[in-house]
Amino acid sequence: MKVRLVTEGFFTLLDDEQIEQTLIAPEDGFYWIDANLEDLAILQPLFGIHDLAVEDCLNDEEQRPKIEVYSDHYFIVMNSIRFDNEDIYLRALNIFIGQHFIITITNQKINELRLLKPTLWEQEVNRPDYFLYHLFDLLVDNYFLVGDRIEDKLELLEEDILIHPKKNHLTEIIGLRGEILWVKKMLGPQREVIGSINKRDLHLIDHQLQKYFGDVYENAIKVSESFETYRDLTGNLREAYQSGLSARANEIMRVFTAITTIFMPLTFITGIYGMNFEIIPGLDLKYGSYILLGIMAILGIVMFYIFRKKDWL
Repeated sequence: MKVRLVTEGFFTLLDDEQIEQTLIAPEDGFYWIDANLEDLAILQPLFGIHDLAVEDCLNDEEQRPKIEVYSDHYFIVMNSIRFDNEDIYLRALNIFIGQHFIITITNQKINELRLLKPTLWEQEVNRPDYFLYHLFDLLVDNYFLVGDRIEDKLELLEEDILIHPKKNHLTEIIGLRGEILWVKKMLGPQREVIGSINKRDLHLIDHQLQKYFGDVYENAIKVSESFETYRDLTGNLREAYQSGLSARANEIMRVFTAITTIFMPLTFITGIYGMNFEIIPGLDLKYGSYILLGIMAILGIVMFYIFRKKDWL
């Protein structure tokens, strides 16, 4: 657990023994407590965190983004997104915001919290609600970055499928589509959380700041629409994959048909001269077998040339 006093964007790190100091509002700035799940045992009785909020934080299952309003603080759940090794990860970020403090509780490292520090310094942030705004802004912007990488992945898949469709392409498409649908399911509640901060009368959020949350809400809508587009693109890729397989099968069948057609007259000739009759034209010729093989070779080459010229092979 890290306890920081944030004053005009500058950080002063406090000792864990000074945690009780955070109960009293500082003369200037606010306290930011960056904690993990184990620290809830200390923070709950200290800040009067509701049992249901603690239960939500400790729940191993995926948490839907939400906001719960208590008398002296709000409890907010948001999801950070990562795209590593072609997989999408959503990581829960639990936030408690009060008049003079903000508590962030995570089970895993959230990259946006690290990126937030220089932003707080540049903007000279001095209130927890402004901290919350910049954090939400970073969270939503990161969805755009992940969306760009997903779009690049879809474009590469499309190129590979059009050039040479493979069996593993279908597995990639189905896996990526499932992850996109999973993210899209979480985007709806997350968008509503941001929208509620923009529209509701929340006494811990500066009224002048709410219009900035409105801008973040518009970006959240764009993110949701983008992932809707990605879902449709995966469906188009699956259709392209099926079409590619059909075209490839047709190409193979065309080659096999042409080869079979070339060998049909050759088989006809060998069939005639393989019959057990005493009188067959050319049997008495000294070089009859060579002549026959030559005719067969010429016939095969001529048919192959005709098929190539007509682009049948």
